Amino acid sequence: MSTIETNRSDDVATPAIPVVPATFGSGGGEPYARALRHDDEVLYLRETASDSPRHPAPFDVSKWSADADDTDRDVLTRATGPVLDIGCGPGRMVKAAADAGFEAFGIDVSPAALEIAEAAGLDVLRRSVFDPLPREGAWGTALLLDGNIGIGGDPGALLARVAELLAPDGRVIVETHPDDDHDRAFEGAVVNGHGHQSDPFPWAEIGQRALTARAAHAGLEADQVWVADGRTFVSLAPSAA
Repeated sequence: MSTIETNRSDDVATPAIPVVPATFGSGGGEPYARALRHDDEVLYLRETASDSPRHPAPFDVSKWSADADDTDRDVLTRATGPVLDIGCGPGRMVKAAADAGFEAFGIDVSPAALEIAEAAGLDVLRRSVFDPLPREGAWGTALLLDGNIGIGGDPGALLARVAELLAPDGRVIVETHPDDDHDRAFEGAVVNGHGHQSDPFPWAEIGQRALTARAAHAGLEADQVWVADGRTFVSLAPSAA
């Protein structure tokens, strides 16, 4: 619902222009939406700081649009339902969770991604994780895969929000940076091979040990850590304390 501001000069109420936070690959040349529609593009995440020593990190969008692989399906063997996929994209993990017999739901802020998911008949909603969501406090498993622990640029704040979504015996499964001690927040932009660049947006990357320390402040603790096919994962559950 939009807010209403009053123009004091003529007392005519006019709708305020909503401020939409910048998100992964949106704005500018919309490279994320373009990549989803072409299904064969590699995107690159680069820091916008001119003095950044970091090389752009590649994202294979075709993987996000494909079926879940063995590593994805193994993640779901550690899940309990219902399953919420945060930053679900085209719905790979929503479909995999549903195929595994879970009640599954996905949220994302990308209209292009959700068009694909909805066309596949998946249960998804255009919503930020920081907005009110269905089943607050009753999700069995929340997924933060494919780098989505970076949403909002503050993993601690994101984990605190996800903790509010979980059932008392729920868990959040996070895919982490392969360097266990890595912990970096930055402003980034997504570009594709054709030079289309998104608006800058806040993002973060974090490894397992750094994540565990942040999770404790959100009332979560690691109960499983594993590596599969070069990908690292942490399962976090509400702490007994």
